[in-house]
Amino acid sequence: MNILIRAVNWLGDAVMSLPAIRGIRKLHQDAKISILAKRRVAQLFEFEKSIDEIIIYEDGLKGKIKTIKMLKEKQFKRAYLLQNALDAALLVYLAGIPERIGWDRDCRHFLLTHPVPYNEEDRKIHHIDYFFEIPKRFNPSLSPEYPWLNLPIEDRISARKELRELKRPIIAVAPGAKYGNTKKWEMFKFIEIIKKFTAKYGSVVIFGQKGEGLDFNINENEKLKDKVFDLTGKTSLSDLIKLLSECDLLLCNDSGIMHLGYALGIPLVSIFGSTSPELTGPPRFAGNVIKANVSCSPCFKNKCDHIKCMKSIEVDDVWNAILDIIPGKKAIFFDRDGTLCKDANYLNKWEDFEIFPHMETLKELKDLGFLLIGVTNQSGIARGVIQEEFVQDVNRLFIEKYGFDDFLYCPHHPDDNCFCRKPNPGMPIIARYKYKIDFKKSYVVGDKEIDMQLAQMIGARGILMGKEAKSLKEIVEIIKEDVNVKGH
Repeated sequence: MNILIRAVNWLGDAVMSLPAIRGIRKLHQDAKISILAKRRVAQLFEFEKSIDEIIIYEDGLKGKIKTIKMLKEKQFKRAYLLQNALDAALLVYLAGIPERIGWDRDCRHFLLTHPVPYNEEDRKIHHIDYFFEIPKRFNPSLSPEYPWLNLPIEDRISARKELRELKRPIIAVAPGAKYGNTKKWEMFKFIEIIKKFTAKYGSVVIFGQKGEGLDFNINENEKLKDKVFDLTGKTSLSDLIKLLSECDLLLCNDSGIMHLGYALGIPLVSIFGSTSPELTGPPRFAGNVIKANVSCSPCFKNKCDHIKCMKSIEVDDVWNAILDIIPGKKAIFFDRDGTLCKDANYLNKWEDFEIFPHMETLKELKDLGFLLIGVTNQSGIARGVIQEEFVQDVNRLFIEKYGFDDFLYCPHHPDDNCFCRKPNPGMPIIARYKYKIDFKKSYVVGDKEIDMQLAQMIGARGILMGKEAKSLKEIVEIIKEDVNVKGH
């Protein structure tokens, strides 16, 4: 079966629609799924494994005619319209797609075979949930995942090389917002933050489209010219995503780049004026939201003569929010089975649990200032051969008896394509949010190649058990020697 998804038109909405796209994939696990998207957001979907094909929707009458002809040739059985407009429904109707699903709004009821009932209350929920309502209507048991963006190792490494000359931590700054001036914090305040950050911490990379940069000449300021890099208007969307993934922090308005930031797992400070974080803000634990405390906010206007909301937010408010999330701690991420204890091939009972010698030496690493954090794939939970409670009990033992600070696990099956299963970086990223960890000063220790790939993913040093070290005691000695050489 061929399934079509009509993508939304704006970058932030496109990120917030990712859980809905994954929900549609769950409804049609064996189908070929194509997404019809405007060129300005199409590159985002290159990183989405739920999509088999990206079709570019060109603007103008000729573009529409060309698109309708192409859709007819591909013989789609069903179209899911994440975009709300009448145009989206008319296009798939004229393409002869027999099943057409979307919100029953914008005068398009007669064009839809499966109109999803709509009322104004539906726009008062977070947009992630709003988009997800479409697949959920076909399977109420579905729930939206976090809209992670998972980049391949090679993309992360290439971006890391491009930024290698910059002093860390690197804060990405995105002062623009396509919506209008009511979503833009004052330019001179962004500049003040940049000066404070470069004087005390590290480097700044400015992102955005052409014309969204800051109004000051970096090269004329001796203190800034080697620490601030303005890439506004100089990157494709794909390059922006890759480079942003290697930054340590993000400061932004409510913008498309904000949504990319939390999707990539970058700790962020986002500034809201005329819009509402309850509707379009970062979900869950992504960072700090600074919201104007004025009676007229949120007004959702894109133009305003006085912009009290943004002017009411001071430099110190934002600076303190940045200080709250700067990654400064270092950690050692340990695999569990085969690294800390015997690999029993789906450890599921205490009789098979065998701790490795020299566990007590790990305390020396804590004395050096490292957090000890376990990261373990436990697909046996999804396969039904391990009880999740047993996994939690074993992990708790490492915390209570051996001084681990946390122990994270992935319960998913490999076919789930989740963000947390190693070598994907989800577990360390969650730990970074919780503990303000600097990956570049951290280590990953494990007995498998996926552990070393995880180290590459996050830019930490990997130590392969069984090759570089034969025991936990040797692991400790390697790290101690490394610390003595590097001095941190």
